[in-house]
Amino acid sequence: MYGMLITEQEKEEIVYLLKREMDEILFDLKNEHIEHIVKHAMEERYKILFSLFKRVADHRDCMKYILPAGGVGRKS
Repeated sequence: MYGMLITEQEKEEIVYLLKREMDEILFDLKNEHIEHIVKHAMEERYKILFSLFKRVADHRDCMKYILPAGGVGRKS
């Protein structure tokens, strides 16, 4: 386990970067032209980013970025 001391400004920058990266992944997951195996890897990356995001973001922000149970862009 690692610990870090960061300023409020650095925390906000981390939140911004994580949101931006997660938004890009969410957008790409909706693309029908991307293969399933690639989407699976993207979902795994999203989960890692979201776990970092939960540590620094407000609860309200976290609720906006929870993945749906069936995944994004999957047909029922």
